[in-house]
Amino acid sequence: MERYERAAPPEIQQNEGSLTSTLRTLLFFTALMIILPIGLYFSSKAYVFEGTFGMSNRDSYFYAAIVAVVTVHVVLALFVYVAWNEGSRQWREGKQD
Repeated sequence: MERYERAAPPEIQQNEGSLTSTLRTLLFFTALMIILPIGLYFSSKAYVFEGTFGMSNRDSYFYAAIVAVVTVHVVLALFVYVAWNEGSRQWREGKQD
């Protein structure tokens, strides 16, 4: 017996591509959200505030935490911007069909 495989309809293929793109974006920003604030906290504490500015250990903790919090806000803002543009692009493509 021969077995015929059907190709998925274009709508399903487009949805799978959209899902893959969305997941890739989410994983990228999740990695940024973990790596950037922690990395900038420790590097700014050691190299910038204690090394360059010669601050005390206690003061450098405070300012390094501010750097980490600002980094979290920047990553969140970038994620919202990218997600908004990706969603509006998908909406425009779906509306034109």
